[in-house]
Amino acid sequence: MMTTDADTAFDAYVSVRHRLPDATFDTQPKIALSLENIVAPFDLILFDAYGVLNVGETPIDGAADRIAALRAMGKRVMVVSNSAGYPKSRMMGRYERLGFDFGPTEVVTSREALLAHLADAPPLKWGMMLNAANGTDDLTGIDAYVLGDDPAAYDAAEGFLLIGADGWTDARQAMLDASLRARPRPVIVGNPDIVAPREGGLSREPGFFAHQLADATGIAPRFLGKPFPEIFDLALARHDPALPPARVLMVGDTLHTDVLGGRHMGFATALVMDHGLLAGMDAGAAIGRSAITPDFIINQI
Repeated sequence: MMTTDADTAFDAYVSVRHRLPDATFDTQPKIALSLENIVAPFDLILFDAYGVLNVGETPIDGAADRIAALRAMGKRVMVVSNSAGYPKSRMMGRYERLGFDFGPTEVVTSREALLAHLADAPPLKWGMMLNAANGTDDLTGIDAYVLGDDPAAYDAAEGFLLIGADGWTDARQAMLDASLRARPRPVIVGNPDIVAPREGGLSREPGFFAHQLADATGIAPRFLGKPFPEIFDLALARHDPALPPARVLMVGDTLHTDVLGGRHMGFATALVMDHGLLAGMDAGAAIGRSAITPDFIINQI
Protein backbone atom coordinates (compact mmCIF):
# COMPACT_ATOMS: atom_id res chain seq x y z
CA MET A 1 0.00 0.00 0.00
CA MET A 2 1.36 3.42 -0.92
CA THR A 3 0.88 6.96 0.28
CA THR A 4 2.59 9.98 -1.24
CA ASP A 5 1.66 12.32 1.63
CA ALA A 6 4.92 12.89 3.46
CA ASP A 7 3.37 15.48 5.78
CA THR A 8 0.82 12.96 7.02
CA ALA A 9 3.58 10.40 7.54
CA PHE A 10 5.67 12.92 9.47
CA ASP A 11 2.69 13.82 11.65
CA ALA A 12 2.21 10.10 12.33
CA TYR A 13 5.78 9.87 13.64
CA VAL A 14 5.22 12.92 15.84
CA SER A 15 2.03 11.40 17.24
CA VAL A 16 3.79 8.22 18.44
CA ARG A 17 6.79 9.95 20.03
CA HIS A 18 5.65 8.72 23.47
CA ARG A 19 6.34 5.12 22.39
CA LEU A 20 9.87 5.85 21.18
CA PRO A 21 13.13 6.00 23.15
CA ASP A 22 14.25 9.07 25.04
CA ALA A 23 17.19 11.25 24.03
CA THR A 24 18.64 14.64 24.89
CA PHE A 25 19.51 17.17 22.20
CA ASP A 26 21.77 20.02 23.28
CA THR A 27 23.38 21.29 20.07
CA GLN A 28 22.34 23.12 16.92
CA PRO A 29 22.81 21.21 13.64
CA LYS A 30 25.68 22.10 11.34
CA ILE A 31 25.15 22.23 7.59
CA ALA A 32 27.71 20.11 5.75
CA LEU A 33 28.44 20.12 2.02
CA SER A 34 29.78 16.57 2.01
CA LEU A 35 29.81 13.57 4.30
CA GLU A 36 33.59 13.40 3.88
CA ASN A 37 33.85 16.82 5.54
CA ILE A 38 32.39 15.60 8.83
CA VAL A 39 33.64 12.03 9.34
CA ALA A 40 37.15 12.75 10.68
CA PRO A 41 36.20 12.25 14.38
CA PHE A 42 34.45 8.92 13.75
CA ASP A 43 35.71 5.37 13.36
CA LEU A 44 32.41 3.74 12.36
CA ILE A 45 29.78 5.18 10.01
CA LEU A 46 26.34 3.57 10.20
CA PHE A 47 24.03 4.08 7.21
CA ASP A 48 20.32 3.74 6.88
CA ALA A 49 19.44 2.19 3.52
CA TYR A 50 16.14 3.50 2.13
CA GLY A 51 16.43 7.21 1.36
CA VAL A 52 20.20 7.21 1.93
CA LEU A 53 21.70 4.46 -0.24
CA ASN A 54 18.68 3.56 -2.34
CA VAL A 55 15.07 4.42 -3.08
CA GLY A 56 13.27 1.11 -3.46
CA GLU A 57 15.25 -0.90 -6.00
CA THR A 58 17.11 2.13 -7.36
CA PRO A 59 20.54 3.20 -6.05
CA ILE A 60 21.06 6.85 -5.20
CA ASP A 61 23.62 8.43 -7.53
CA GLY A 62 27.07 8.58 -5.98
CA ALA A 63 26.24 6.53 -2.89
CA ALA A 64 28.44 3.55 -3.79
CA ASP A 65 31.33 5.88 -4.64
CA ARG A 66 30.93 7.62 -1.27
CA ILE A 67 31.14 4.30 0.55
CA ALA A 68 34.32 3.48 -1.37
CA ALA A 69 35.79 6.88 -0.49
CA LEU A 70 35.08 6.35 3.20
CA ARG A 71 36.78 2.95 3.09
CA ALA A 72 39.79 4.60 1.45
CA MET A 73 39.89 7.03 4.39
CA GLY A 74 40.15 4.07 6.76
CA LYS A 75 36.58 4.33 8.04
CA ARG A 76 34.50 1.31 8.93
CA VAL A 77 31.05 1.33 7.35
CA MET A 78 27.87 -0.62 8.10
CA VAL A 79 24.24 -0.63 7.02
CA VAL A 80 21.66 -0.62 9.82
CA SER A 81 18.30 -1.20 8.16
CA ASN A 82 14.71 -1.72 9.28
CA SER A 83 14.01 -3.71 6.11
CA ALA A 84 12.72 -6.85 7.86
CA GLY A 85 10.51 -8.23 5.09
CA TYR A 86 13.37 -10.05 3.36
CA PRO A 87 15.95 -12.64 4.50
CA LYS A 88 19.53 -11.45 4.90
CA SER A 89 20.61 -13.38 1.80
CA ARG A 90 18.14 -11.46 -0.35
CA MET A 91 19.27 -8.18 1.16
CA MET A 92 22.88 -8.95 0.28
CA GLY A 93 21.90 -9.78 -3.28
CA ARG A 94 20.11 -6.44 -3.55
CA TYR A 95 23.12 -4.46 -2.38
CA GLU A 96 25.37 -6.26 -4.85
CA ARG A 97 22.91 -5.60 -7.66
CA LEU A 98 22.78 -1.90 -6.70
CA GLY A 99 26.56 -1.62 -6.87
CA PHE A 100 27.52 -1.78 -3.18
CA ASP A 101 30.28 -4.03 -1.83
CA PHE A 102 29.05 -4.63 1.72
CA GLY A 103 29.95 -7.94 3.35
CA PRO A 104 27.36 -9.86 5.43
CA THR A 105 28.86 -8.68 8.73
CA GLU A 106 28.55 -5.07 7.54
CA VAL A 107 24.77 -5.29 7.19
CA VAL A 108 22.52 -5.47 10.25
CA THR A 109 18.76 -5.69 9.79
CA SER A 110 15.83 -5.47 12.15
CA ARG A 111 14.93 -8.99 10.99
CA GLU A 112 18.17 -10.13 12.63
CA ALA A 113 17.20 -8.23 15.78
CA LEU A 114 13.82 -9.98 15.71
CA LEU A 115 15.40 -13.42 15.32
CA ALA A 116 17.83 -12.71 18.16
CA HIS A 117 14.94 -11.67 20.39
CA LEU A 118 12.88 -14.76 19.56
CA ALA A 119 15.85 -17.04 20.27
CA ASP A 120 15.70 -15.95 23.91
CA ALA A 121 11.91 -15.63 24.23
CA PRO A 122 9.44 -18.29 25.42
CA PRO A 123 8.23 -20.36 22.43
CA LEU A 124 4.82 -19.44 21.08
CA LYS A 125 2.78 -20.19 17.97
CA TRP A 126 3.14 -16.98 16.02
CA GLY A 127 0.93 -15.49 13.32
CA MET A 128 3.04 -13.41 10.94
CA MET A 129 2.47 -10.29 8.89
CA LEU A 130 4.75 -11.29 6.04
CA ASN A 131 4.76 -11.94 2.31
CA ALA A 132 6.20 -15.47 2.18
CA ALA A 133 7.12 -14.99 -1.48
CA ASN A 134 9.93 -12.71 -0.33
CA GLY A 135 11.63 -15.60 1.45
CA THR A 136 11.33 -17.47 4.75
CA ASP A 137 14.45 -19.65 4.79
CA ASP A 138 15.77 -17.98 7.96
CA LEU A 139 12.48 -18.45 9.85
CA THR A 140 12.43 -22.25 9.91
CA GLY A 141 13.24 -22.45 13.61
CA ILE A 142 10.14 -20.51 14.60
CA ASP A 143 6.69 -22.04 15.13
CA ALA A 144 4.94 -19.53 12.89
CA TYR A 145 2.61 -19.20 9.93
CA VAL A 146 1.70 -16.39 7.56
CA LEU A 147 -1.60 -14.63 8.22
CA GLY A 148 -4.01 -14.40 5.31
CA ASP A 149 -7.74 -13.92 4.93
CA ASP A 150 -9.02 -16.58 7.36
CA PRO A 151 -10.21 -15.02 10.65
CA ALA A 152 -9.69 -18.33 12.46
CA ALA A 153 -5.95 -18.09 11.84
CA TYR A 154 -5.78 -14.87 13.82
CA ASP A 155 -7.62 -16.36 16.79
CA ALA A 156 -5.40 -19.47 16.75
CA ALA A 157 -2.14 -17.53 17.17
CA GLU A 158 -0.54 -17.16 20.59
CA GLY A 159 1.22 -13.99 19.46
CA PHE A 160 1.89 -11.92 16.37
CA LEU A 161 5.04 -10.97 14.47
CA LEU A 162 4.73 -7.88 12.25
CA ILE A 163 7.67 -8.40 9.91
CA GLY A 164 6.81 -7.15 6.42
CA ALA A 165 3.75 -5.25 5.20
CA ASP A 166 4.06 -6.17 1.52
CA GLY A 167 0.60 -7.51 0.58
CA TRP A 168 -0.99 -6.60 3.90
CA THR A 169 -4.54 -5.27 3.51
CA ASP A 170 -6.97 -3.19 5.53
CA ALA A 171 -9.20 -6.28 5.79
CA ARG A 172 -6.37 -8.28 7.38
CA GLN A 173 -5.62 -5.39 9.72
CA ALA A 174 -9.27 -5.38 10.79
CA MET A 175 -9.15 -9.12 11.55
CA LEU A 176 -5.97 -8.67 13.59
CA ASP A 177 -7.52 -5.74 15.44
CA ALA A 178 -10.69 -7.71 16.25
CA SER A 179 -8.74 -10.76 17.41
CA LEU A 180 -6.55 -8.68 19.74
CA ARG A 181 -9.54 -6.84 21.16
CA ALA A 182 -11.17 -10.16 21.99
CA ARG A 183 -7.98 -11.66 23.48
CA PRO A 184 -4.86 -9.53 23.94
CA ARG A 185 -1.60 -11.31 23.07
CA PRO A 186 2.02 -10.30 22.44
CA VAL A 187 2.77 -8.26 19.32
CA ILE A 188 6.41 -8.03 18.23
CA VAL A 189 7.30 -5.62 15.44
CA GLY A 190 10.27 -6.46 13.23
CA ASN A 191 10.16 -3.13 11.39
CA PRO A 192 9.22 -0.04 13.44
CA ASP A 193 9.18 2.21 10.34
CA ILE A 194 5.86 3.88 9.62
CA VAL A 195 6.77 4.49 5.97
CA ALA A 196 9.66 3.79 3.59
CA PRO A 197 10.64 5.74 0.44
CA ARG A 198 10.12 3.80 -2.79
CA GLU A 199 9.96 4.73 -6.45
CA GLY A 200 6.19 5.24 -6.38
CA GLY A 201 5.98 7.12 -3.10
CA LEU A 202 5.97 6.10 0.54
CA SER A 203 5.00 2.54 1.42
CA ARG A 204 3.19 1.81 4.68
CA GLU A 205 5.42 -0.38 6.82
CA PRO A 206 4.77 -2.66 9.85
CA GLY A 207 5.25 0.23 12.28
CA PHE A 208 2.26 1.99 10.72
CA PHE A 209 0.01 -0.95 11.49
CA ALA A 210 1.57 -1.61 14.91
CA HIS A 211 0.86 1.92 16.14
CA GLN A 212 -2.64 1.69 14.68
CA LEU A 213 -3.19 -1.46 16.74
CA ALA A 214 -1.77 0.15 19.86
CA ASP A 215 -4.05 3.16 19.48
CA ALA A 216 -7.12 1.00 18.86
CA THR A 217 -6.60 -1.81 21.36
CA GLY A 218 -4.33 -0.47 24.09
CA ILE A 219 -1.73 -3.19 23.54
CA ALA A 220 1.95 -2.31 23.89
CA PRO A 221 3.87 -3.73 20.92
CA ARG A 222 7.51 -4.70 21.36
CA PHE A 223 9.51 -2.89 18.66
CA LEU A 224 12.81 -4.31 17.37
CA GLY A 225 14.69 -2.03 15.00
CA LYS A 226 15.57 1.66 14.81
CA PRO A 227 15.14 3.76 16.91
CA PHE A 228 15.23 1.01 19.56
CA PRO A 229 18.64 -0.14 20.85
CA GLU A 230 18.73 -3.86 20.00
CA ILE A 231 19.64 -3.35 16.35
CA PHE A 232 22.43 -0.93 17.25
CA ASP A 233 23.71 -3.35 19.89
CA LEU A 234 23.99 -6.02 17.19
CA ALA A 235 26.02 -3.65 15.02
CA LEU A 236 28.38 -2.64 17.82
CA ALA A 237 28.87 -6.27 18.87
CA ARG A 238 30.57 -6.94 15.53
CA HIS A 239 33.49 -4.70 16.47
CA ASP A 240 36.35 -5.74 18.75
CA PRO A 241 37.54 -3.83 20.66
CA ALA A 242 34.27 -2.10 21.49
CA LEU A 243 33.85 1.39 20.11
CA PRO A 244 32.97 4.36 22.32
CA PRO A 245 29.59 5.76 21.19
CA ALA A 246 31.17 9.15 20.52
CA ARG A 247 33.26 7.55 17.74
CA VAL A 248 30.13 6.41 15.85
CA LEU A 249 28.14 8.46 13.31
CA MET A 250 24.61 7.43 12.32
CA VAL A 251 23.54 8.69 8.88
CA GLY A 252 19.86 8.53 7.95
CA ASP A 253 16.89 10.27 6.37
CA THR A 254 14.38 10.03 9.23
CA LEU A 255 14.40 12.03 12.45
CA HIS A 256 12.29 9.60 14.48
CA THR A 257 14.23 6.45 13.59
CA ASP A 258 17.80 7.22 12.49
CA VAL A 259 18.50 10.45 14.37
CA LEU A 260 16.52 9.65 17.53
CA GLY A 261 17.87 6.10 17.65
CA GLY A 262 21.45 7.22 17.10
CA ARG A 263 21.22 9.95 19.74
CA HIS A 264 19.65 7.48 22.22
CA MET A 265 22.76 5.33 21.80
CA GLY A 266 25.10 8.30 22.28
CA PHE A 267 26.16 8.47 18.61
CA ALA A 268 26.58 11.60 16.53
CA THR A 269 23.96 11.84 13.77
CA ALA A 270 23.65 13.21 10.24
CA LEU A 271 20.29 13.86 8.61
CA VAL A 272 20.06 13.31 4.83
CA MET A 273 17.45 15.50 3.13
CA ASP A 274 17.27 14.84 -0.61
CA HIS A 275 15.74 11.38 -1.15
CA GLY A 276 13.86 10.15 1.92
CA LEU A 277 10.87 11.07 4.04
CA LEU A 278 11.92 14.72 4.36
CA ALA A 279 12.65 15.33 0.67
CA GLY A 280 11.16 18.70 -0.25
CA MET A 281 10.61 19.71 3.39
CA ASP A 282 12.40 22.48 5.25
CA ALA A 283 14.92 20.86 7.61
CA GLY A 284 14.54 23.51 10.30
CA ALA A 285 10.76 23.21 10.30
CA ALA A 286 10.93 19.41 10.53
CA ILE A 287 13.39 19.61 13.42
CA GLY A 288 11.15 22.10 15.18
CA ARG A 289 8.04 19.94 14.75
CA SER A 290 9.80 16.83 16.00
CA ALA A 291 12.02 18.31 18.71
CA ILE A 292 14.70 15.91 17.41
CA THR A 293 17.97 17.56 16.37
CA PRO A 294 20.76 15.98 14.28
CA ASP A 295 24.37 17.05 14.68
CA PHE A 296 24.71 17.54 10.92
CA ILE A 297 22.44 18.15 7.92
CA ILE A 298 23.56 17.06 4.44
CA ASN A 299 21.67 16.84 1.16
CA GLN A 300 22.88 13.34 0.33
CA ILE A 301 25.82 11.21 1.24
